[in-house]
Amino acid sequence: MMKNIVRRTAFPVLVAGVYAALIRPRLLRWGTTGEEESASYPGDDLIRHATAQSTMAVSLPAPPEEVWPWLIQMGSGRAGWYSWDFLDNAGGRSADQIVPEWQDLAVGARIPAVPSGAFHFLVEILDPLKTLVLRFDLELPSGRSFDPGGPMPAAYTDGIWAFHLRPLPDGGTRLIIRTRGCGKPAAADRLVGRLFGEPAHFIMQHRQFRNLRRRVRRADPAAQPTARDAEQPDGAGTFDPAPHGSA
Repeated sequence: MMKNIVRRTAFPVLVAGVYAALIRPRLLRWGTTGEEESASYPGDDLIRHATAQSTMAVSLPAPPEEVWPWLIQMGSGRAGWYSWDFLDNAGGRSADQIVPEWQDLAVGARIPAVPSGAFHFLVEILDPLKTLVLRFDLELPSGRSFDPGGPMPAAYTDGIWAFHLRPLPDGGTRLIIRTRGCGKPAAADRLVGRLFGEPAHFIMQHRQFRNLRRRVRRADPAAQPTARDAEQPDGAGTFDPAPHGSA
């Protein structure tokens, strides 16, 4: 009996150990250099007592002035999120072109995260061509946004999703994504974040990188889309991340 119990518990413990030691650290710093991962970025101080942080990065084959318009038009009911549309855009296809009426974004604006509007991102920092910091504050268990400047709910999650653009010598853009978060109850927030939040962010962010890369390449008249690009819809195929400064 005791041997059976040990066998049943040993495998889950082993899997958890491998994930914590080998897989999770890679997810949290995917595509980054050591300098990018350890750097401080605008908006980090919005979550002063963060219990979770990730930094992901990719090189895009277009300068910041061509990448920026794709970022500021994001949102549900706007351009979408360029990720897995059936998961985060109610099945609607993310925009594949720059839409002029979605280019007027300002600090304090609320960007709908879901079609119902129950959850939104707040634009905290907007430094054109350089930095876009979106903040999300959710009351739990309702999942509705709340004002972080007012009384904090008994249970909540508070975090940022920040986009930092850096020009590359070859004319491309280094896009660095920093997330930071905290919540209450702290133990439950950490558990949910590690089991679901971090893997989900990696999957969605990886997809967004791929689709942004394809969009900015197509927007360049000198860059002809490949047959593979033309055939792949959003949410399909693979992605060559070119994570360390290559375009």
